[in-house]
Amino acid sequence: MTNLKTALVLGASIKPERYANKAIIMLRDHGYPVKAIARRDGTVRDVNFDTTLVEYESIDTITMYLGEKNQQEYEDYILSLKPNRIIFNPGAENAELYKRAKDHGIEVVNACTLVMLSTGQY
Repeated sequence: MTNLKTALVLGASIKPERYANKAIIMLRDHGYPVKAIARRDGTVRDVNFDTTLVEYESIDTITMYLGEKNQQEYEDYILSLKPNRIIFNPGAENAELYKRAKDHGIEVVNACTLVMLSTGQY
């Protein structure tokens, strides 16, 4: 399905027990194009991780798997991508970035990407 919009997983992990890893797999299983940023090189399925701040084109959703403290260095970058939506997964909630994103016209959701995909709410 080529009409599905690209997701960026921020805080990607090669560890199968990590929710970011599960999200990449589930997003791909649902046919979504996925980009991923991590501190270390890695690959999950056909998604290679970037370790630098790539100026991606047309990111629809950023799904956040970094805690608030670890998000700070990415805040301006996140806003510069102009996503349509940011999903703050459990443990990644960030009131300050939430407000900044809303002020930039970005939809902000405190939810679980895995649950959203499982229930058709993604």
